[in-house]
Amino acid sequence: MKRWVRHLFTDRSSVRRRFPDEALSRIERTVKAAEAAHAGQIRVVIEASLDGPRLWARESAAERALEVFSLLRVWDTEHNNGVLIYLLLADRDVEIVADRGIHGRCGQEVWERICREMETAFRAGRFEEGVVAGVTAVGAELARHFPRTGDTPVNELPDAPVIL
Repeated sequence: MKRWVRHLFTDRSSVRRRFPDEALSRIERTVKAAEAAHAGQIRVVIEASLDGPRLWARESAAERALEVFSLLRVWDTEHNNGVLIYLLLADRDVEIVADRGIHGRCGQEVWERICREMETAFRAGRFEEGVVAGVTAVGAELARHFPRTGDTPVNELPDAPVIL
């Protein structure tokens, strides 16, 4: 029941309070800067809450993140190295979904560590800082495994965070 109440009272205005325009711009600049050092792609998605049918089905943040990864075609990059950072604000849950090219090199432990660090920042009310730190950490992993080269494709996915 607590989850239902949190989702009922968390809406787009809740996202805007925690992520005003300047915060979203800073996140976008951080993605752009991170991608300058590697051949990967990073997408940030912030979703306020889940709707009734998803809550009724007890959909987890991990399940929703996988769906969003597919909907935004984060998997559709030349080197299979797209990474989605998904924040479900009502649950203050972060999930990272990485395509097979980068996931196979990093493993789930790396993504879980980054998620926990972001969630720690969120619990302290530092939402912008948490997302920026997460993007920076994901970017460091991508740079280590997929450094930018002369034949690196142009930016394949938009850098701006997506608000759902």
